[in-house]
Amino acid sequence: MSNWSDKQEVKKERKEKDKTRREKLAGYFFNLSQLTFVALVLGGVTPLYTNIEIGINWYVLIAGVVLTVILANIGNLILK
Repeated sequence: MSNWSDKQEVKKERKEKDKTRREKLAGYFFNLSQLTFVALVLGGVTPLYTNIEIGINWYVLIAGVVLTVILANIGNLILK
């Protein structure tokens, strides 16, 4: 009986480690999504405040929004 309970304990620990890994990996993708948004989207809008002649780089803004959504979805899929 002791052998069976030891196996159950090992199985339980493995499940907890896997759950923690998934949560950390999902958190990584969520943080990466936030950093992408700040760097590309908000960074692309700052030329408006410094030099009006330059304008907005629309490609950077669109790429930032798309990457933000993709990375957030990856993080969400990992948690499911």
